[in-house]
Amino acid sequence: MSLAGARAGGAVAFDSALGRVLPLWKKHSTVMESEARRFVAELGRLKGTYVKIGQMWALFGEHFLPSALTDALHDLEARTEPLSWNSIEPVLRQSLGGTYAELDIDHKAIAAASLAQVHRARVKSTGEEICLKVLYPGVRETIDTDFNAVVRMLKLTRWLKAGKELDDWLEDMRAQLHLEVDYEREARMTERMADLVANDQRYRVPHVYKKYSSSSVLALSYMRGEPVTSELVSKLSQERRNKIGIAMLDLFFHEVYLWSVMQSDPNFGNYRVLIGDHKSGVTDQLVLLDFGATLECSNQFLRALGNTVASGQEGDVSGVIDGLMALGCLTSTSSETSRQSFASFCLRLLEPLRDEADLPANMLNENGEYRWGASELMKRASAQAAESAMSRHFSTPSRDFAFVARKLTGVFTFIAVLEAEFNGADLLKQHLLRWRAR
Repeated sequence: MSLAGARAGGAVAFDSALGRVLPLWKKHSTVMESEARRFVAELGRLKGTYVKIGQMWALFGEHFLPSALTDALHDLEARTEPLSWNSIEPVLRQSLGGTYAELDIDHKAIAAASLAQVHRARVKSTGEEICLKVLYPGVRETIDTDFNAVVRMLKLTRWLKAGKELDDWLEDMRAQLHLEVDYEREARMTERMADLVANDQRYRVPHVYKKYSSSSVLALSYMRGEPVTSELVSKLSQERRNKIGIAMLDLFFHEVYLWSVMQSDPNFGNYRVLIGDHKSGVTDQLVLLDFGATLECSNQFLRALGNTVASGQEGDVSGVIDGLMALGCLTSTSSETSRQSFASFCLRLLEPLRDEADLPANMLNENGEYRWGASELMKRASAQAAESAMSRHFSTPSRDFAFVARKLTGVFTFIAVLEAEFNGADLLKQHLLRWRAR
């Protein structure tokens, strides 16, 4: 890793120096891109925690790293080859003890990630189908060492600049890594979410099997369902896809305005659609998975976020600016240009939540409903965000705000993939009325 960092640092420094004296060199040079991909390849070869850390930087490094590196880091999202059964079986035997013999475990993993993999199993006495999420051996013990090594290498390449803002982010990212390997906390969060949606037939959450769970293994009921991108989901009627989209948006509003907990990972893999049988009166359901990245939000933060969303819905620019300042996204020293630019971006991002009269006419169907898929909202918002970030007055957002922005983007993209057509204003107003009354 040190060699990779030194090589990349030297090459980038040379490239930067030439760029200052030869403008055409800077315009056409590919040194940064090639060294970024070489660096990411080194992370991929090291596997485990290094891949997870790289994936986290791909999500949040855009605030600190050059775009060439964050683009390259996204390649790590596909590096999820499972470990062999010979490596996983000892972990299961040690973690489960005497209960290991009670399970018939499939030796082939059905899913794999950077820190863990999932095996399907059957409880021999009852025939119940469960999933075992198994933490890779040694991961928990090496998180801090590996994290420090990656940070050192990023600084060695001169891709990462020291500073108070960066230090705060680094500690938050380190804490997030530790949360993701805390299976006892994830089990509690899963049970908490199950309780919160217990009386709403639109959602399903796996049951936690405590008997087969430990600090290194999380046992959950096996949940069937289709990814939102599947052909079966796309063939559902417009009405059914609309209801699934509304359920996703309503889930986000409940997290912000009522529950004080939020599943912050927007990965589509954390959701499934359980297609119902309408002839038998069984409705479609949204299956919620993986609560390792769940945030417990403070009342102060949720109040600021709730006010920002509400102001955006009402077109209140000053209210949006006040909310952004409370969230730490703008400061008292931010210029008026910066404030207006950031507020404009938020108003664009919250476009689907406006009243029908305030929605762009070309984004509506014949019934005046917002066409989420055809709106290209994320593309338009991303272009505007990139322009705003170029301002010298731009303030690096807080970690919590970045997580929520990712979540909101994930929710809207999920609904767009469904090609749902509905207006979110009425649903939001119902939550706002109850929230303000409380």
